[in-house]
Formats: sequence, structure tokens, C-alpha cells
Amino acid sequence: MSKKTEALFAFIVIGSLLFTGCSFIPKPDQVNFGIWAAEKELWEEAIFRWQKALLIDPGSVAAHNNLAVAYEKKGLWEEARREYEIALKLAPQNSWLKANYQSFKDNLEVTDKAKEKGKKEAEKDEKK
Repeated sequence: MSKKTEALFAFIVIGSLLFTGCSFIPKPDQVNFGIWAAEKELWEEAIFRWQKALLIDPGSVAAHNNLAVAYEKKGLWEEARREYEIALKLAPQNSWLKANYQSFKDNLEVTDKAKEKGKKEAEKDEKK
């Protein structure tokens, strides 16, 4: 084959791959991409990736758990609770997940107590 023929062949192969969307090339693993983003403190990107993972596989315990952690980091308590509860329904015996959920509940309790204390102190200051 001549160089010109090889170049034309390569062009046709590359062009057809681009045209077909490179369907045989694996899509990025959204869960792991989200983990990478979270490690870089890119929580919005991590949330986006885990939500995308759930569109692909709604039964992904890892995606639900990681999404819960991200929501927790952002202070979105109800969203975090919902994701933990979904994950626990999918994998009720998962000890790692149960530990994360317990930690979440403990942190939420501490946060609630701190808010209550701040509220009481503010009320005292108003009475003075």
C-alpha cells in the first residue's frame, strides 16, 4: 500500500469512528470520575457525575452513597438523608454504608444542637 493509500485509509477509519460516536470506546466511569472530583473538592462536578451515574444505573449503591456524602458536604441535609436511605434499601447489610449513615446522623445531631445553642444565646442577648 502506498503512503497516500494508507493516509486515506486512516482518514476513513478515523472519520467513521467520529461519525459513529466511537461507540466501542468505553464511556468514562461516572462514579470514579465523581470520586476524582470530590478528592479535588469539586463538589458540584462530583454531584453531577454521581447523578449521571444514577441515570445509567439507578441501583448503584456507590453512587447513592457518594451523592449523600456530597450533599452532606454542601449542607443539603434532606437530600443527603434521602440518598443514604435509598442506598440502605438497596444494600441493607452494607456495613460501610451503615457507618456512613450513622456518622451523618451524628453530625446532624451535633449541628442541630449547635443551632439550638446559638438560638438560645441570641434570645438571651435580645432580652438584655
